[in-house]
Amino acid sequence: MLVVDDNKVIRQLIKVNLELEGFEVVTANDGAECLDVVHRVCPDAITLDVVMPRLDGFGAAAQLRADPRTRHVPVAIVSACTQHEVEAAIAAGVDAFLAKPFEPAELVRVVRRRLVERKDRRERKGAPAGRGV
Repeated sequence: MLVVDDNKVIRQLIKVNLELEGFEVVTANDGAECLDVVHRVCPDAITLDVVMPRLDGFGAAAQLRADPRTRHVPVAIVSACTQHEVEAAIAAGVDAFLAKPFEPAELVRVVRRRLVERKDRRERKGAPAGRGV
């Protein structure tokens, strides 16, 4: 898992909640750092905040979708989403939305659902699974 949020407290909250459920989690401070980290860790899924310095969540999601190495990695926006942001995220190719503030159990459900969907797609195509990060 790769958790991307410029707010250290939120980033840590998401990280800890996912780790408690058995996920291995790596973090990044913003969209630009996400794009640097993603190729080193090959995450199974990514959570992105929207409003971040250097590169926002929509820009990061669009670049992840444009890259053949990351286009199939599930991406969830975790943000105080407005309708405009939801529409922008859909245009950027995001798979799921989770509004802040969120319940930790809902975060885990969203991530697990995306991972199951990704696994099902890969099995249908005969592609190998990710590295489990």
